[in-house]
Amino acid sequence: MKKSGGGATSSGFRGVCLVMAVIIVLSIQAAAAAAVGGDGGGNQLQQLNLRASPVYVLGDSTLDVGNNNDLPGKDVFRANRPYYGVDYLPGFLRPTGRFSNGYNVADYISRKLGLAKSPPAYMSLVGPLNFTLVLSALTDGVSFASGGAGILDSTNVGQCIPLSAQMRNMEATRAAMAAKVGDRTVADLFSRSFFLLGVGNNDMFVFATANSNATPTQVAAFYSALAGNYSDAITGLYRMGARKFGVINVGLVGCVPLMRLQSPAGDCSRGLNSLAAGFNSALASLLAGLASRLPGFTYSLADSFGFAEEAFADPAASGYRSVDTACCGGGRLGAERECERGCSLCSDRDQVAFFDRIHPCQRACMLSANAYFDGPAQYTKPINFKQLASARSSSAPWATA
Repeated sequence: MKKSGGGATSSGFRGVCLVMAVIIVLSIQAAAAAAVGGDGGGNQLQQLNLRASPVYVLGDSTLDVGNNNDLPGKDVFRANRPYYGVDYLPGFLRPTGRFSNGYNVADYISRKLGLAKSPPAYMSLVGPLNFTLVLSALTDGVSFASGGAGILDSTNVGQCIPLSAQMRNMEATRAAMAAKVGDRTVADLFSRSFFLLGVGNNDMFVFATANSNATPTQVAAFYSALAGNYSDAITGLYRMGARKFGVINVGLVGCVPLMRLQSPAGDCSRGLNSLAAGFNSALASLLAGLASRLPGFTYSLADSFGFAEEAFADPAASGYRSVDTACCGGGRLGAERECERGCSLCSDRDQVAFFDRIHPCQRACMLSANAYFDGPAQYTKPINFKQLASARSSSAPWATA
């Protein structure tokens, strides 16, 4: 009797799993039909409308929404502890993997694009059959961003998912999508989707630390390597069908509290900011060049560096009481200690630029996203993120680079 009952239970469980699998498959088919406007045959699925095109995110900790939480390794950069997420709603005091007291730039950009928040982290979606991965990829999108990531594979090795590995995850996601709904459907969806990229900050930190007296030749070689890898990533996405690229340049990295510690007066690192500015010029040239040779390639380059520079020049105008100290940390400038349980935590988090010794507070992320989306023209070139999202898609998204 026990054996028979166990078999019935096992059979029932398999039945439930089968039903769930069928529901997910039907959801994927419905999402695909809605994404491309139906199958042209009068099917009722044509009447489904997505609230927004998917958003796909690649980058570093400024955009990461939890990928590093599921990344193995004791040295991985993680924000899965208090007081990260202290202001994240819903879920008070909930560390989500965001390097912020609440939401980050990816969340606010995604909201502007019609989503509730950033698409979910890739590492939280992968599974044996990738049903949830494909469903999310067809509807909201996927975030591949990883805290500590760089454009170069040599940046923070073993502590993050570098851009090249994020691209491999993107390729695997696209292949899983195509297996379910067809290559042409995915290419069409990608052509209308928003690809948000923000990476390079960590490359600056690592290079400057290892090359305190870098020669012009070394810096030029560094820029060349960065531009080459970034170009490979963007053209790789283009070959997959991507056409709309929202790119955030490297920020004012020399002014984060951790870097200010190197100055007795707490000043910004001019050398590090100069290094970042030089790369940002190279990035602008790279994108302009890609736009000139890739049919249908459309982009918006957001000036994180310039936006921060202006805000820090007049903190009060942006509602800040502090732009040089960490809200969560300890010691001088709040930057001599990691953000963790038991450390100092400020109460006026909307009035400080930095949450920890490197990363911005939630409000700073919101202000940045507002500027990139439809703010003053000097912060985005040649168009803003809102105009990019509204731009007409290429008529041949399956063309290759």
